[in-house]
Amino acid sequence: MEEIVVMIDQLKQKLNNPDSIVSLFLGAAVVVVVGVMIFNYFRSKQAPAAATPEQQKAEQNATGSASVNTHTVVAGESLWSIAVSTIGSGYNWVDIQEANKITSPDKLEVGQKLTIPKVAKREPGQIASAQVETKRPADGKYTVQKGDSLWNISVAVYGTGFRWTEIARSNNLSNPDLIFTGNVLTLP
Repeated sequence: MEEIVVMIDQLKQKLNNPDSIVSLFLGAAVVVVVGVMIFNYFRSKQAPAAATPEQQKAEQNATGSASVNTHTVVAGESLWSIAVSTIGSGYNWVDIQEANKITSPDKLEVGQKLTIPKVAKREPGQIASAQVETKRPADGKYTVQKGDSLWNISVAVYGTGFRWTEIARSNNLSNPDLIFTGNVLTLP
C-alpha cells in the first residue's frame, strides 16, 4: 500500500509541471483521433460497395430486369450525370428530382436509392409540358432585371429554363453567366 502512495506522490510531482499536462492532453487527443480514423476505416470496408452506372446497366441487361427503375448513388454523381446514364439526357434531371421529391438536388448521399421515372428523353430547348403558355413579348426583346439569369428569363418567357442556351446563342453571349441589369436581349 505504501508503494502505491509513493507512486501517486511521484505522479503528482510530475504533473505539477505545466509542460507535462499539455503533453498528456496532446497525447490523449492523438490517441482519440487515431482511434476514430481506424474505426471509420474498418466501417467503410464493411459497407457494401455501390455499383457504378455501367455495372447497374450490365446487371439489368443480364437479368432482364430493366423494368426495375432504381439507381444507387455513387460518389461524385449528380442528378445530371444520373439522368445522362439512366435516361440518356441530363435535361431529365428534373424528372428524377420530382420522382424522388428531392428538395435540394445538390445534396445527394452515396448509397441513396433513387427511383428513375419512365419518361421520354428531353432534348435541349424542349419545353417541359405541351400545356406551357409562351409569354414572348411582342417586340421579341427582354430587358434584364436585377437578379435575372438566362435560366430565369427562359422560364419566364418560354415556361421552361431549358431554352436558355438559345437566348445565349441569339445574343452572342460569350459568357452566359455574365448579364447585367438593363441589358436588352433578343429572344429567339
